[in-house]
Amino acid sequence: MRNPREFRLPDDQLAWRRSSYSGAQGDCVEIAELAGAHYAVRDSKNPRRARLVFPAEEWAGFIGVLSGDGFPA
Repeated sequence: MRNPREFRLPDDQLAWRRSSYSGAQGDCVEIAELAGAHYAVRDSKNPRRARLVFPAEEWAGFIGVLSGDGFPA
């Protein structure tokens, strides 16, 4: 996995998106696609705080579990 420092980009250079299932008060996470097949995740209530960075394969596995597809083999 790449060093998280390699992903430090100003927010205006990232296309953050929020789930359509988000509550009206914005209680959710936001994701942004990063170069090199990675995703950044942040708390929508505290967008300036730390982000978590995941390789695309791990992110796809996480989404698969949430959508009921189970854990990847």
